Amino acid sequence: MGLLEGKKLLVTGVLTDHSIAFHVARLAQLEGAEVVLTSFGRQMRLTQAIAKRLPAPAPVIELDITDDEHLASLADRLREHVDHLDGAVHSIGFAPQSVMGGNFLAGEWADVATALEVSAFSLKSLAVAVKPLMTGGGSIVGLTFDASFAWPVYDWMGVAKAAFESTSRYLARDLGPDGIRVNLVSAGPIRTTAAKSIPGFEKMEGGWPERAPLGWDQTDPEPTARAVAALLSDWFPATTGEIVHVDGGVHAMGL
Repeated sequence: MGLLEGKKLLVTGVLTDHSIAFHVARLAQLEGAEVVLTSFGRQMRLTQAIAKRLPAPAPVIELDITDDEHLASLADRLREHVDHLDGAVHSIGFAPQSVMGGNFLAGEWADVATALEVSAFSLKSLAVAVKPLMTGGGSIVGLTFDASFAWPVYDWMGVAKAAFESTSRYLARDLGPDGIRVNLVSAGPIRTTAAKSIPGFEKMEGGWPERAPLGWDQTDPEPTARAVAALLSDWFPATTGEIVHVDGGVHAMGL
């Protein structure tokens, strides 16, 4: 029996087969889960094509996390594929380049607001949207990049991640009585499509393998995906509001 045998999961953020979300979906299927993916707009066709590379076919439904109609209808549209959900993966983030890459002081509120809505508030939006399908409890897992530090070039996305991490704790508080756990995985730098969109990303990843006691491979998303899969499983029944670091140990070392 697989770690996620019989689970029904929603996975957001699958864009390429190099993405963390893709490897979460792949591992989840290999461990026995049924998976539904989301995408939106022009990315739909890309996600549908990438979904064919999974071990088993996975339906793709449209979800713009900032669209109130999409969110309000999400549960009903999911019911066309699954009768309930046991878990959901939040792998959504975006900030205009005008508020990253060394532009912290020049950041305008409109662009900062976009980063906060898409990258932080969206966790609450997703949780509320899937809650009607999680009547038996379950697990929501999000992906973050350690917001304890002011990283080079991350700027307002770092602020958004701090808000994201705080949001997860409040969701853990409010969804706990319904048996829904909310946890995050804080990954080290991985060369995904999202990472490559950060101006000067190489400054963030520079020296990471040397600083990590366990070493670090910036091209390998599988360790992070395994942590997400574990948190989606029943092996963490009393863990919520937690951030699990999968970074080779860098978070625990003095800089």
